[in-house]
Amino acid sequence: MRRREFLAALGSGAAWPLAARAQQAPEQTRRIGVLQSLAGDDPEGPIRMAGFFQGLQRFGWNEGANLRVDTRWAAGNADLHRRFAAELVALAPDVILATASPSVSALQAATRTIPIVFAHSVDPVGAGFVDSLARPGGNATGFILHEYGLSAKWLELLKEIAPLVTRVAMLRDPTIAAGTGQFGAVQSVAPSVGIELSPINVRDAGGVDSAITEFARSPNGGLVVTASPLVTLHRALIVNLAARHKLPAVYNLRRFVTDGGLISYGPDIVDNYRRAAGYVHRILKGEKPADLAVQAPTKYELVLNFRTAAALGLAVPEAIRARADEVIE
Repeated sequence: MRRREFLAALGSGAAWPLAARAQQAPEQTRRIGVLQSLAGDDPEGPIRMAGFFQGLQRFGWNEGANLRVDTRWAAGNADLHRRFAAELVALAPDVILATASPSVSALQAATRTIPIVFAHSVDPVGAGFVDSLARPGGNATGFILHEYGLSAKWLELLKEIAPLVTRVAMLRDPTIAAGTGQFGAVQSVAPSVGIELSPINVRDAGGVDSAITEFARSPNGGLVVTASPLVTLHRALIVNLAARHKLPAVYNLRRFVTDGGLISYGPDIVDNYRRAAGYVHRILKGEKPADLAVQAPTKYELVLNFRTAAALGLAVPEAIRARADEVIE
């Protein structure tokens, strides 16, 4: 072999192990943050996060292998949202999962560059998180919890299962855009079903207790419980107050009914977390949140607690039982 050919062969042979070692090098660990609006000891939290991690695993992301996850639990507290948002941004993650509107608001106040994926927000356009659902335009995108039109269905469902109800208190968080929007949607249909509607603003446990107790002093009352992190935070209290005062209540999420509430209609929220994982994956692979359209839920569920209906003395219409995705006997 000529000397030039030998050196060329040697050079290519020497390069091959280096190339092989580069190909076999472990994948870079990526970092994501999670800002949860729930409390750390809320049993709903692990259920939602399990859905998120299941979604990530479908795309080959595994915590402790090629992914590091930093999670903070704000427990519905505005100060904690701001503090934890700043902490997560300081860690410089590749993307942050925001689990509700207060989380998104706090994170966008802390960064306009780190990508944010929200698992659920009732009105991200009205809240200013995105420019539009089709073209978010900034550093955030994700999934809506439901459209405002769904709120009206709660009132219709309450009237169907408890036809004697003529007065309804609607629990909402007035500090978020969705609190006003949901109330407006329900208020628009209340006269057509013979309902007098009153808002109850949810801020703290004591205020919820006194407001529901006062409302229950008059007969033929019922509750519509809207979607918000604060309402979810106080769900055990709200369910217990509805039972104590014999108030038929419609909720926005299944968890209220498994905790003893009467009936719920709303999205499968765990599915939103699985789908949010898909957006996190796409961002980790180089796509921008500005170009990822905000999506609506694809799975809705009607859940009925038959034991609670019996305790309230309600005869559940067969039509509701037939439509229910789940009946708790």
